[in-house]
Amino acid sequence: MTALVAHELYRFFHTGDDETFALRGVSLALCAGEFVALVGPSGSGKSTLLSCLTGLDEPDGGHVEVGGMRLTRRSEAERARMRASHFGILLQTGNLFPHLSVRQNIRFQMMLAGKSDEARVDALVETVGLRARAHAFATQLSGGETARAGLAVALAADPPILIADEPTAEVDADTESRLIDHFETRRRAGLTTLLATHSGALARKADRIVRLHDGRVEDD
Repeated sequence: MTALVAHELYRFFHTGDDETFALRGVSLALCAGEFVALVGPSGSGKSTLLSCLTGLDEPDGGHVEVGGMRLTRRSEAERARMRASHFGILLQTGNLFPHLSVRQNIRFQMMLAGKSDEARVDALVETVGLRARAHAFATQLSGGETARAGLAVALAADPPILIADEPTAEVDADTESRLIDHFETRRRAGLTTLLATHSGALARKADRIVRLHDGRVEDD
């Protein structure tokens, strides 16, 4: 069963008279229960692709379908409802509410999904290696701690599709190993995971690797 499909996505940006193509006809399909690594050099379009796949950004051409429903070219309110139902999202910034603690951020995301499970909050805090910082506010966290807390929030509601941008970029080897175990548990549960990563250890655990270069899929 196909969970997420992108058809011929194009995205370009203007800076003065210059036009930069971030995506050049990218097509991608993810199946339910698939664990996919998205790799490529910085500037290849990975972050732009993730934003378009989740409806946080609109492509200039092509469209995205999630669960068989069109996500692209809908109102922001409709896209927000679809994101809440289908996605857990980790971006490179802006994943936490600064006035909430790590635990409260996780709990709030679960509440939005209509779930309440304190044991899961505890497990996620442990998985990302933040047990000692669970009651710290987002503004009190280091860059690496902020990234790990953001991943815990993205995983909070056990989303059907996890989209994460560099989820292990600022973690140690032990934490990366625990996260890989968590991603593999998602796969066994039939949940879909797409991770943009530079980590060879993480990419090797994926079912397949999608390589992006200069806004195009180079190899899949």
